[in-house]
Amino acid sequence: MIDATTDASSTMIDATGHPRPTQSEFIKVSRMNPITAFLVFAFLVAAAGTGYFINLYLGAAFFVVAVLVGTSLKMANVWQKFVILRMGKLQSVKGAGLFVIIPLIDTVVAVIDGRIQTTAFNAEQALTKDTVPVNVDAIIFWHVNDAEKAALAITNYREAIDRVAQTSLREMIGSSMLASLLSDRKDADEQLKIEIGLKTAPWGISVSSVEIRDVAIPVALQDAMSRQAQAEREKQARVILGSAEAAIAGKFVEAANIYAGHPEALQLRAMNIIYETTKERGATILMPSSMVDSLNPYGNTLAVAIASSEALKPNGALKVAELPRPAGRA
Repeated sequence: MIDATTDASSTMIDATGHPRPTQSEFIKVSRMNPITAFLVFAFLVAAAGTGYFINLYLGAAFFVVAVLVGTSLKMANVWQKFVILRMGKLQSVKGAGLFVIIPLIDTVVAVIDGRIQTTAFNAEQALTKDTVPVNVDAIIFWHVNDAEKAALAITNYREAIDRVAQTSLREMIGSSMLASLLSDRKDADEQLKIEIGLKTAPWGISVSSVEIRDVAIPVALQDAMSRQAQAEREKQARVILGSAEAAIAGKFVEAANIYAGHPEALQLRAMNIIYETTKERGATILMPSSMVDSLNPYGNTLAVAIASSEALKPNGALKVAELPRPAGRA
């Protein structure tokens, strides 16, 4: 079967400067597909049997047929596209199933995988619009929608996608503020998708989506941002506490106005406070007697009235208390 193999001489340099092997789109014959292999084996057996038992020339003819079948009968999987050149010119692009090429005249120059592919890329120490160095990791999802362009319009479209993705990512970082890059991930992903898609469209490649996986900022900046966030939260907490105090004070004023017109309500509230204070078991509470007397304003008023009435004589004059006589006088 004809499929894509790894070309050891074809490498890509990642963002860290280390080479990494790539999958060459120019293929070589590695092994036959099962149907072709079975037919070739059958013709070889026929050639051997015919040449040995019947006629040598007839056996040679079967051998030639086996070679022609092995070199002309190809099979593509459902996700593969075979790009075929005939004497240097594009002959056709074959899809899934069995097909036949003319040996020595037709050449399969590339097998294109039409499934969705993923390419990871990054940008290290890229400066944002507000001159902050960041390290950004992202991944792109793409697929080949035109096998002819992917095979003939560019030498190695996988390497080109990696290069275009890195340059587009650095351009996007350079035109974005750090705050928007950290918070508006979806907008950045959409911007990268559009930019990379416009550059790869002439190669027959469609970009499905781009996702930024991580944005790393310097440690010192992380500490500063953390302190800023803490200060903002403390400020917000103080504002909320002040609003709560104002609301509580308003409620106290409203309650005071109600208690001023209804002393019975104030008495009941005081009794409830005493109950809540003394209901715990094993607790000793010291309470001044004046506080208890203040809870019975009607009793205090009655006592004052009785004392006043006793202090008056029947004729309306004040009653003078008799003083004790001295012991020496009779």
